[in-house]
Amino acid sequence: MGLKKIPTIVVVGSTMIDMITYSQKIPNSGETVIGDSFSLGFGGKGANQAVMAARLGAKVHMINTVGNDVFGESTIKNFKEQGVDTTYISQVSMASGVAPIWVEPDGTNRIICVPGANNEMRADQVEEALKSIGEFSILIGQLEIPQEVTAAAFRFARRLGIATVLNPAPFAPLSKELIEASDWIIPNESEFAGLNSKGNYPTSDDEIHRVAKEVGSKFIVTLGEKGAAFENSDGSINRVSAPIVKAIDTTGAGDAFVGAFAFALASGFDVKNSVSLGCICASDSVTRKGTQSSYPSKFEAEKLLASLN
Repeated sequence: MGLKKIPTIVVVGSTMIDMITYSQKIPNSGETVIGDSFSLGFGGKGANQAVMAARLGAKVHMINTVGNDVFGESTIKNFKEQGVDTTYISQVSMASGVAPIWVEPDGTNRIICVPGANNEMRADQVEEALKSIGEFSILIGQLEIPQEVTAAAFRFARRLGIATVLNPAPFAPLSKELIEASDWIIPNESEFAGLNSKGNYPTSDDEIHRVAKEVGSKFIVTLGEKGAAFENSDGSINRVSAPIVKAIDTTGAGDAFVGAFAFALASGFDVKNSVSLGCICASDSVTRKGTQSSYPSKFEAEKLLASLN
């Protein structure tokens, strides 16, 4: 399926340095175990989504704050190498964000995010950046920076008629202002349970429809190896399958989905094909270790995009 247009995407969100440990066993409280391997990588949900969109061919602007430390400098350098515009990344005199990650043999992970400089982002900072950027197609946000900052950015975009995509992760109760400014909300199953007033109910068609109506935004629920589900304009639920792969490391798969979905939607594809591309890119990412390092190269991303039919 050919690309209809090259989109401009803005990501208001987080950057992290991922500290990834692979281990046969996750320690219990007070227990020490020997791990298999360790690596440092570039992460943060906002950064991951920006990189995925850029590898697919979008022009991407990142709005963020990093620390005045080696992690901050290396984060900016990585963005430039990935083709992501860094004009609107600020530096402050504190530690950059980090994310210790533990990965088990089946590819599942546990993550602790320490936002650091990400929490220094301000509403006026993002509004000035968006004014300076000018025309863009889609604005993406998450919950690793203060919600009021994301809400301010989303309100600005909505006033211009620009679609907003919220990935409510790591999960926290959403402010009324942020919900009202979100066109699309893309949770995984655990985040969907948090948004569901009934609690941890299964992601049945009825529940997805009810929560979407309750929250008042368009929903896409990512379902891991089962793909994703979203509500059609007539209220019916459309389920999109994911390619069958052998998962090695699921870290960053949800971010690959969001970046790919936003890219496709901004490029003029319909919702179903946009969700399909998200599933394809997320599934591809779990076949390799790491976060951004697991994402397809630009050449590989072109092939994945061409696989849509």
